[in-house]
Amino acid sequence: MIPLSVSLSHYKRKDVQEEIIANSRDREVATKFNESFGKRPDMMRNPGDILEMAKQGATSFHASEELWKNPLQLDTSLKKHEIDNLRIGWDLVIDIDCGIFEYSKIAADLIVKALKFHKVGAVSCKFSGNKGFHIGVPFEAFPEKIRNQETKNLFPEAPKKIALYIKNMMMEEFGTRILALENNSFSSILEKTGKKASEVIYESNKTKKFNPESILQMDTLLISPRHLYRMPYSLHEKSGLVSVPLNPDKVLLFRKEFGLPKNVKISQHRFLDRGKADPGEARQLLAEALDFSAKEEVAKARANKDVEIPHTALPEELFPPCIKIILEGIGDGRKRALLVLINYFTSIGWDYERIEQKLKEWNSKNKESLREVYLLGQLRYHKQNRKKVLPPNCSNEMYMVGIGVCKPDNFCPKIRNPVQYSTRKAWLMNRGKPAAPKAGK
Repeated sequence: MIPLSVSLSHYKRKDVQEEIIANSRDREVATKFNESFGKRPDMMRNPGDILEMAKQGATSFHASEELWKNPLQLDTSLKKHEIDNLRIGWDLVIDIDCGIFEYSKIAADLIVKALKFHKVGAVSCKFSGNKGFHIGVPFEAFPEKIRNQETKNLFPEAPKKIALYIKNMMMEEFGTRILALENNSFSSILEKTGKKASEVIYESNKTKKFNPESILQMDTLLISPRHLYRMPYSLHEKSGLVSVPLNPDKVLLFRKEFGLPKNVKISQHRFLDRGKADPGEARQLLAEALDFSAKEEVAKARANKDVEIPHTALPEELFPPCIKIILEGIGDGRKRALLVLINYFTSIGWDYERIEQKLKEWNSKNKESLREVYLLGQLRYHKQNRKKVLPPNCSNEMYMVGIGVCKPDNFCPKIRNPVQYSTRKAWLMNRGKPAAPKAGK
């Protein structure tokens, strides 16, 4: 909780008001009142609006990654083509939170370097206000079209693919730097993160190895339609610190005390500064991310080509151990688990109504529930795509092992994917049963 006196003192600053308004141009804005958001959609037009909202109890301001002709026309009932017509662009915002501030600084530094390696000059960075950082690239840096598609309509797919491509590119170096920081001590990493050894360490060729993905939170799952980020110079409700922009080349030098309201100075490095972007400078980045995503999809399809998707819904008695454990409720890894569950349920023939009911039941069992609007948003996005995608394979260290739910039974060594577990068991159960009689017999 942020005391009213603190928020009023901060938001009455004219320079803070002007920076928030500058960042809000062409964006949907949502105001947070400690624990809850105000009405959506909304806009901010004048610096004085900031102080007026603060007087009403506003603690932070959040803006859409997407850019709109008129944000006030947004509505959940709009169809995709109507949303595309209203959207004029989107900014790339990569959200990093490793739970450990020093780890987040290393990740942010590597992501900035990866973007600049692709000749993107308009890279900006800001402290999230708590334990992480936001890395941004304005839409003006991207080409108007790529591969005969308007780039403005490639949301959220394009930023998701860029984030995953960058993540893959920097992951090995990230792991190396974390181990160097901790003097190759696994116990130090476990102590700081509070994770179990099975979540962080895996064995390869009888050698224990560190899985850096287990501690890197790069919220690609959160890149979704009308997704919001905390605006620069907004307070953070949990820490009481300010989300301040900084020199992206000096992220490793940033200290949390720079975010104390009394210490905050307006940075010369504006977050998502459109004036710093050269038109199309991020073409190479976008093209390579799309190529990487296409190769990943082909590899996944090949790995799962022998997994058959059933035509009728499979019962819960055929669920693999990992799915059963997730459904009992978990602590860490809820967003990854949600992705697993949605892809698993749709791949075993469940309809969306039944899936929604099951997901709500699961969410209520978690140590800390996901926000229902987020849960339903992910399910709705999956439904709109109308694509059946298998959950990650059992060998994917980031998911079943990373979440800590990989507890194989005797049947698990025969399969490579949770869906394959259920479909093979179903086949074995039905193998000896007589075929159903044909009509008229």
